[in-house]
Amino acid sequence: MSLWPPFRCRWKLGPRYSRRASPQLPQQDFEALLAECLRNGCLFEDTSFPATLSSIGSGSLLQKLPPRLQWKRPPELHSNPQFYFAKTKRLDLCQGMVGDCWFLAALQALTLHQDILSRVVPLNQSFTEKYAGIFRFWFWHYGKWVPVVIDDRLPVNEAGQLLFVSSTYKNLFWGALLEKAYAKLSGSYEDLQSGQVSEALVDFTGGVTMTINLAEAHGNLWDILTKATYNRTLIGCQTHSGEKILENGLVEGHAYTVTGIRKVTCKHRPEYLVKLRNPWGQVEWKGDWSDSSSKWELLSPKEKILLLRKDNDGEFWMTLQDFKTHFVLLVICKLTPGLLSQEAAQKWTYTMREGRWEKGSTAGGQRQLLQGTFWKNPQFLLSVWRPEEGRRSLRPCSVLVSLLQKPRHRCRKRKPHLAIGFYLYRVNKYYDDQRRLPPEFFQRNTPLSQPDRFLKEKEVSQELCLEPGTYLIVPCTSEANQKSEFILRVFSRKHIFYEIGSNSGVVFSKEIEDQNEGQDEFFTKFFEKYPEINAVQLQSILNQMTWSHLGSRQPFFSLEACQGILALLDLNASGTMSIQEFRDLWKQLKLYQKVFHKQDNGSGYLNWEQLRAAMKEAGIVLSDDVCQLMLVRYGCPRLQMGFVSFVHLMLRVENMEDVFQNLTQDGKGIYLQKPEWMMMALYS
Repeated sequence: MSLWPPFRCRWKLGPRYSRRASPQLPQQDFEALLAECLRNGCLFEDTSFPATLSSIGSGSLLQKLPPRLQWKRPPELHSNPQFYFAKTKRLDLCQGMVGDCWFLAALQALTLHQDILSRVVPLNQSFTEKYAGIFRFWFWHYGKWVPVVIDDRLPVNEAGQLLFVSSTYKNLFWGALLEKAYAKLSGSYEDLQSGQVSEALVDFTGGVTMTINLAEAHGNLWDILTKATYNRTLIGCQTHSGEKILENGLVEGHAYTVTGIRKVTCKHRPEYLVKLRNPWGQVEWKGDWSDSSSKWELLSPKEKILLLRKDNDGEFWMTLQDFKTHFVLLVICKLTPGLLSQEAAQKWTYTMREGRWEKGSTAGGQRQLLQGTFWKNPQFLLSVWRPEEGRRSLRPCSVLVSLLQKPRHRCRKRKPHLAIGFYLYRVNKYYDDQRRLPPEFFQRNTPLSQPDRFLKEKEVSQELCLEPGTYLIVPCTSEANQKSEFILRVFSRKHIFYEIGSNSGVVFSKEIEDQNEGQDEFFTKFFEKYPEINAVQLQSILNQMTWSHLGSRQPFFSLEACQGILALLDLNASGTMSIQEFRDLWKQLKLYQKVFHKQDNGSGYLNWEQLRAAMKEAGIVLSDDVCQLMLVRYGCPRLQMGFVSFVHLMLRVENMEDVFQNLTQDGKGIYLQKPEWMMMALYS
């Protein structure tokens, strides 16, 4: 059955510009354009990013295109196109002809956080309800969340195959449409050729990136990865420069996504593993702990079955040491500033200021130009203190400083990034805040912090531990007289921040609203006391949580229920759960309470139809007979199911689905040896 409107007109609807339209990106009124298309029965055609070669670019990408390139909408490419569904069982996106592995690696990281993904990709869009060929996405664009409107015409070859980003699920199109929106934001598809993972991570989140040179990484790298994976972070990495596929299966000069970490028990000794994914959706690591490695035989059957997936899907495990050896950069995008800080209890605050380097006036270059122009750079005063102790406290304060440079051209690749950095000085006496500090100040004072090297990246950032007091931040380019605009962000527990010599007044910091911060701090404190928790401690945590979507009917987790949950997630049969395992559990529980609440009519229980609908929304589809049997097995005598039983059922079904996917060779069946069968029979 056709999904198209009853008739199609060929009106081309130009962008509706708002009064605040940017000269770089047309500000189109999505709601008005959608309503106009629905009213006129036509499909949207975006004249600001047309279905022509001009939107693809004008460089080397054109040489890769097939001779009969066409632009088609998803309903023309599949009989049942879907925009998105919530519970695809694996990362499903694959890179196309565009050399944008950096973008796709960041996008894969985004898919691991449903709440963050839904901020960028409004998930209520579809090809059925109110479909008019128009879609909208959101990006954090230099200090503001901006909408990008596109039509859904996608470039395909003569066989109707997508040329750029595609999904392993052939009827899913959100990734291809998001790539098109990002290409529009960047200028063209050509402008997505080559880049840094950190750049896309910032555009997806508005967070702050931290880049670690793995060759110089300290012995606490595992601790950093552990804290990053259980905090709200997105993680990418990059191999050493080059252009070929190595014998070990890694691709030179390529970006990957870090999708997980796991400490396993190998011959009674811990082994630290990192899980990565190649954005190509294939081509994997061939060394120790790869899909075909004999190392897996050293694990318990349960760990092996639940961790190992022998499938060329681009996702693989390797040891932390191999990761440090074969990768050059680790990029962590923090959504809350205190990734490496041990401070808790106080809210984080931030201030953001825009500035510019002007040739001949404020583009002073780096400190080596001390006698000439360095002092002319923009200068920002920062006062920090601990809010709970006041300004007289001498205890150090955690401060995060981020410097972003704005693009110098509408098209991202037309003018490359400048090499940027910033210096930090201590200021011990009062100066006239209407005049920049003179050259004599910089001649007499040594910076507390300075760039190890100036980087040609969109963002550079640094975490600092400062005594309460007043400091001077000097952002600059590596060379004098380089013109550009920038954004300087400061995060701390309490500060004021302003530019010297500008007409703007002092701006106090604003609190960062993070609904997860209180829970994150509770989890962190609890697991600092108990690095591994048992069923009793799991029960204590779950019964202290506030289940916001369940209203006044807060659930009670019995010890038996917690023992069942722990048995499902305890891979090494230790009888305990690590904080990483708990974080994975908590993400699942947040999804379960949403879908349960949506189907619950206020009774606190689901009947058979409601249970089937809730499971389907969570991405689990069972036959009617199996669903009825699950209600008998996990429900109460009245054939109704409460939230705690729903959680237990969902965890079991999802784990069994993972087991099947990891063991099947053809997607239809599995073969088990006797020890595996006995373990699975007892396990289920």
